[in-house]
Amino acid sequence: MKGILGRKIGMTQIFATDGRLIPVTVVEVEHNVVLRVLSKEQNGYQALQLAVEDKRISLVSKPDQGQFKKANTTPKRFVKEIRNMDGYNPGDIIKADIFTAGEFVDVTGTSKGKGFTGSIKRHNYSRGPMGHGSGYHRGVGSMGAIAPNRILKSKKMPGHMGTEKVTIQNLEVIAIDTEKNALLVKGSIPGPKKQFVVIKEAIKGLKPNTPTELVKRTVETKTPEPTVKEEKPVEGVVDAAVDTTPTAVTDAPASKTE
Repeated sequence: MKGILGRKIGMTQIFATDGRLIPVTVVEVEHNVVLRVLSKEQNGYQALQLAVEDKRISLVSKPDQGQFKKANTTPKRFVKEIRNMDGYNPGDIIKADIFTAGEFVDVTGTSKGKGFTGSIKRHNYSRGPMGHGSGYHRGVGSMGAIAPNRILKSKKMPGHMGTEKVTIQNLEVIAIDTEKNALLVKGSIPGPKKQFVVIKEAIKGLKPNTPTELVKRTVETKTPEPTVKEEKPVEGVVDAAVDTTPTAVTDAPASKTE
């Protein structure tokens, strides 16, 4: 088992060389630090404790600061354990290249919060007749038997919807950008933008697909040719190139006197 922690950035779409338009989710995967190595002998199960994204030390308790010092790293904001993952020591760095294009992964995150919703939206109930004579439109339905004089547990009723732990399985890794620390996962993943997610190797063990060849976008930049502006003469302004030296004045003929 292998996995990594990341942050959901958003969705976009890319083109393959065969003309397919593939919707993908961009997951920012910064360098993960291994905080602890849990073993079956000491902890009863095998796992790695990973951490990502720096955090102010004033927001970290003293016991947690000791855990980060043991791993020789700064305090982190997102800390999770990944079961059955080994081969690393405390302080090691895990990068996005732990996965390869074509692999299948399971993405776990917290779904978007929908607030207080009715039973129809929350549990996909059917509504009643919408005619004016009907007195039942979007009601909850029967509350159960009368005998116990109470509502039994596990009754599906209106309440808070969303903000739950959701895992979507068998999502294909389309591309990996090691320079920008990003993973492109086919399809959608749970949670809003900037939500932390856990990306693990597919538990169902699907065989990897052949990497999808993507169309590389090249932007051609042309240097603009310098343009010379033609200056138009302005009325009332004497050009500096024109000779403005005064000309000699000849003696005017004497006026005739009567």
